[in-house]
Amino acid sequence: MTVNIRTIQHYMYCPRRFGLLELNQDWSENAFVVMANIMHERVHSGKHELHSKNKIELSSVSLYHDELDLYGVADCIEFVRSKTGTYIEQLGDKFDVNIVEYKPRQPDSGAANETDIIQVFAQKLCADYIWKCKSTGYIYYGDTRRRVKLQLNEEYDKYYSLLQKLISEMNEILESGNIPVRIKGQKCSGCSIKDVCVPQNKKYTVRSLVKEESV
Repeated sequence: MTVNIRTIQHYMYCPRRFGLLELNQDWSENAFVVMANIMHERVHSGKHELHSKNKIELSSVSLYHDELDLYGVADCIEFVRSKTGTYIEQLGDKFDVNIVEYKPRQPDSGAANETDIIQVFAQKLCADYIWKCKSTGYIYYGDTRRRVKLQLNEEYDKYYSLLQKLISEMNEILESGNIPVRIKGQKCSGCSIKDVCVPQNKKYTVRSLVKEESV
């Protein structure tokens, strides 16, 4: 089955969340989701696109990889003219290809989250497949207004093995149609669909019950 790159993070955070979103089509938003949506709306609006002598920046770029059954959309792809770059037939010149993923907030540790790294790595595989290049991945953090370069080419085998494992597990869920059970110890406080996943009993009083009966 074909896997949407954006769903990989959902699975890595919680397989049950992935199942609820993809199989049940459940959805709910919290402050974290809204912040991310606002940033991505700005990026995907096209206002950040650039065509200059030495660089072309495109936003909301569709990506795919037929052999891995992957597809998705990159926030931004930069094509930087370079004599040592890859010849891009569609653009008629040699370019270094950069993938830039936008995130609202940099982790307190200063290092990129593994879920974000794998998301960009999946985009990289697609970009390399489409343009026959060796692209570089970055994450731009809105709060610090800085981008961080990811070591995707240096740790290619590590991330490729992990991504293959994740895709296989995700496909098993999609093919079975069974939503995974909640993992013991799963941290749910930041999850936007926690009330759907683990619904809380509604609090009530005798007065409220009497009122409902009288309606």
